[in-house]
Amino acid sequence: MTALKAVTAPKGARRRMVTVAALAAGAAIALSGCGAGQISQTAEQVAAVNGNHADVGRIALRNVHIVYPGEGTAYNNAKGGKALIALSIINNGEAVPDELTSITTDLGTVKITPASGKSVVELAPQQTVVAANQPVKHESTPSSSAAPTTSAAAPTSAPHSAAPTTAADSHGAGEHGSQPAASDPETNPILIEITGLTRDVTPGLTYNVSFNFKQNGTVQVQVPVDAGLHTERHESDKSGPAEAEHTGGH
Repeated sequence: MTALKAVTAPKGARRRMVTVAALAAGAAIALSGCGAGQISQTAEQVAAVNGNHADVGRIALRNVHIVYPGEGTAYNNAKGGKALIALSIINNGEAVPDELTSITTDLGTVKITPASGKSVVELAPQQTVVAANQPVKHESTPSSSAAPTTSAAAPTSAPHSAAPTTAADSHGAGEHGSQPAASDPETNPILIEITGLTRDVTPGLTYNVSFNFKQNGTVQVQVPVDAGLHTERHESDKSGPAEAEHTGGH
């Protein structure tokens, strides 16, 4: 039998192979380190908080949420203060009108201010009513100022023209098309305020709110809080150090 002789690379070739491997490892470390400390484009973006939705009878509630407090407003979402609820309410009924009589929550007392020129929050068939996401200055009318609704009131004599649902609320309009309308519901909204807050209202949490309708009954909704434009970074003993932002690359 012939013995097999091991083939060994020359010393010069081994040195070259070690050098190439070292250079490759160094390049990999440099590339990985280049991205360290960089702030990505999505790092400061806040995910949109979609409002909740619910249905009771022929009434649809869409995009129900507590508004994040803005600077220079009377709403601070803090204990003892006030908060604002925004949503769209659609009456999908074809013939029977309804009325939002009250709203209750353990967060505080809810005050409902009807639309300008109205004494109650009425929902004509195929009509949409919008609760504003900011205070609305209503023009004074010679008849009477709109008071918060706490009980059912007599219907007004003026006929109501049905308003179409907006694009954001079209999915709640039911299987029947809306009738032509005379005005956009967002131009004459209602205002829903929670006063005397029993605790802080915090983004990321939901709060139980009950909407009471004269004809279609009561529905409870877990209402989320709008995250606003920016969300603070909350530090704790488990939080890592915030890394400095780098504006340029290598």
